[in-house]
Amino acid sequence: MFDFLLIGIAILALAGVVFEELIHVNKAKTTLFLGTLAWILLFIQSPMGQRNAVNEALEHNITEISTLWLFLVAAMTFVAYLNRKGLIENMLNLLMPAKISLKKLLFSTALFSFCFSSLADNITATLVSVALVLSLGLPLHQTLRFAVLVVFAVNSGGVSLITGDVTTLMIFLQGKVTITELLTLIAPSFAAVLLLASLLSIGLKGTVKIKQTHHETRPVDYVIAGTFLLTIVLTLLGNVFFGIPPMLSFLSGMAVMFLVATFMGEEKYEDPILDYIRLIEFDTLLFFLGVLLLVGMLQHIEALDALLLVYQWFPPALANLLMGVVSAAIDNVPLTAALLKADITMSTPQWLALTYAVGVGGSLLVIGSAAGIVTMSKVKGLTFATYGKYSLLLLLAYCAGYGMVLLTSPLLL
Repeated sequence: MFDFLLIGIAILALAGVVFEELIHVNKAKTTLFLGTLAWILLFIQSPMGQRNAVNEALEHNITEISTLWLFLVAAMTFVAYLNRKGLIENMLNLLMPAKISLKKLLFSTALFSFCFSSLADNITATLVSVALVLSLGLPLHQTLRFAVLVVFAVNSGGVSLITGDVTTLMIFLQGKVTITELLTLIAPSFAAVLLLASLLSIGLKGTVKIKQTHHETRPVDYVIAGTFLLTIVLTLLGNVFFGIPPMLSFLSGMAVMFLVATFMGEEKYEDPILDYIRLIEFDTLLFFLGVLLLVGMLQHIEALDALLLVYQWFPPALANLLMGVVSAAIDNVPLTAALLKADITMSTPQWLALTYAVGVGGSLLVIGSAAGIVTMSKVKGLTFATYGKYSLLLLLAYCAGYGMVLLTSPLLL
């Protein structure tokens, strides 16, 4: 009975996010309160002999959260600096013509987000892609289309590489798929992104003038931009060859940025480099904290294990499709962990289908992925409800991509 109370708290937290605009309470406040309350109730209800197990579960949960937090702080600080200095807008001026149709711009955004997320992690790719979209100064209804496309494209771009998505890495480490087999996901993933871009471009007319405002930059700005790119590359290489956590690499890169700014005289411009940490969205970080506390609690009471019954009721192809939909409401990392622990017997094409499903399925809801949460924090006017207006288009693109994985992977393997 007590477990149902905790599950009810998690559902209440989700409702708080969904109805944020109606209750006028920031989602970070509701999720943080209910996330901490759930763990406090766990300690109170647990007998004396079981509290050590609860404490160990909480410490494990906090360790995972702090790893994400520190990574986000470093990535957001880099992007905050580059955005404030105008380097992102300068890059946009170099890449884009002075005038372009909105449809071409939409497809260009899809291509950029997809490719960049294949090179960088999803959070960094989202931050950069959203910054580029916001710099265009489009009306809100057009900005929302671009934002929705960015979330889907970023999640799709990283699903075929072990460095691009955590769940992909987890499935790879369990020996379910190989690196070369994962590469077969690129074509279906990109085709699904193009399909969504085509659907979103319907009714999109007119052209947009790309602001050609040139921001004055100093050598230190380019050195820090280079440090950012080098940090991304070294993060990927360090993780693949030496198992270095991305969080550690990005914190090191941020430290280098601080030192570069100091030794190159940035401090003399009365623009302390450490102040850029204050420019990041701490409400986003608090929202992450609350959500992951709730997910950790659900994992501890083994509420997520009930999802495994889906594989007893349905064939793997349909069950995997449903798991992708579920991952839009439940963090895909513990969901994937639960599926791997259950040791479900599936063929390689079916494991590839699951990899695509849990990697891209989170795009169906704005709270279903880190890319969605980061985008929601950056784009004013993007809420659970406004994002939900595009749910049908997202579901069509997701199902189309999933279907293409099922069709192509047996032929290519």
